[in-house]
Amino acid sequence: MDRDLLERLYHRAVDAAQPQHAIATNLPDPPRGRTVVIGAGKASAQMARAFELAWPGPIHSGLVVTRYGYGTPCERIEIVEAAHPVPDMSGYLAARRLMEKVSGLGHDDLVVALISGGGSALLPQPAAGLSFEDEQAVNEILLASGAPISVMNVIRNELSAIKGGRLAALASPARVATLIVSDIPGDDPSLVASGPTVPLSSGRAEARHLASLYRLKLPAAAEELLASDLNAAPRAGDPRFQHNTVRIIASAALSLEAAAAEARSAGLEAHILSDAIEGEARDVASVHAALAREIRTRNRPFAKPTLLLSGGETTVTIRGDGRGGRNAEFLLAFALAIDGIEGITALAADTDGIDGAGDNAGALCDGHTAARMRAAGIDPRRALANNDAYNAFRAVGGLLLTGPTGTNVNDFRAIIVR
Repeated sequence: MDRDLLERLYHRAVDAAQPQHAIATNLPDPPRGRTVVIGAGKASAQMARAFELAWPGPIHSGLVVTRYGYGTPCERIEIVEAAHPVPDMSGYLAARRLMEKVSGLGHDDLVVALISGGGSALLPQPAAGLSFEDEQAVNEILLASGAPISVMNVIRNELSAIKGGRLAALASPARVATLIVSDIPGDDPSLVASGPTVPLSSGRAEARHLASLYRLKLPAAAEELLASDLNAAPRAGDPRFQHNTVRIIASAALSLEAAAAEARSAGLEAHILSDAIEGEARDVASVHAALAREIRTRNRPFAKPTLLLSGGETTVTIRGDGRGGRNAEFLLAFALAIDGIEGITALAADTDGIDGAGDNAGALCDGHTAARMRAAGIDPRRALANNDAYNAFRAVGGLLLTGPTGTNVNDFRAIIVR
């Protein structure tokens, strides 16, 4: 059954991004001095546990911050849980503690930074002149804007006291080794979790341009800071970073390749469209559906049966007051675009196991899903207009429920066409 195969492919993609498979082969050289472990993100607790098991020497101090419900027991590294996607005081206090932990280190010391997607919200630390409430408001505005994650993180970087390489600058002269589970399309390490230990590849001028382009109405203090040259982030050539290392140990590309290999072992040819797709979820769905229909009806550009895979991170511009993350919204738009067409089955889900603020990873659909919704009393077009994909799929048993997976390499989309 194609739904069973799609779920198997999703779990294979998630398994390929699990930290325990990658940490042990990417350990930094041990220091002569102390080892301090820090981290933030939805996968940071699992990364911390994997690091504990693999690290051959002592760990003198350790603290990582993850989302509520994403923690895992560690013996030598403290795990703190905080709110995501809108920051809370737990994240604020943890960020202060991380800054204190890396301060006052020496040349012989090592800071290991375990960074994964979600860290932007989990490490709130407003720049001078901004309040914690300002940072919360900025996050809410960005989340509702429809801006891609890369745009959001460029702006967050400029308004933070910890992001944009500032945490690594605090650790100098200690060496900083950053291990990253990437959720950013294109895998720019300075944008994963807004790059607390990786210097910016962008600048203040770009942040101003993007805020204007997306017509963001930021808090007055944030607008004033963006208009100034205060709180400048360190740059890649800064001598404080000359001995630091950065490694991406898991990404969407690796997960999609693992899913493709699994499909081929099951006798189904697979094609990876891209691991870096961005854009409005319903628009991306329209393009994917058009390609699936072309294969189904004209056997081009790929011969059926076949599997289409893609990753990246879509966005949702909030227009209604319904419930549903970007993957459920993608799939509801996709279901409408293949309404009544046989031979197409699809899954869209977040690899961290939580799609937006719901309890589902994503959803599954086929050419009869929209009809089943109508039979259940749900108008799928009205649900899409109201951003209410979660309840539409719940009404027909189409939600994918996995719970937190322990990793995060963003969206996973798989479409079988027969």
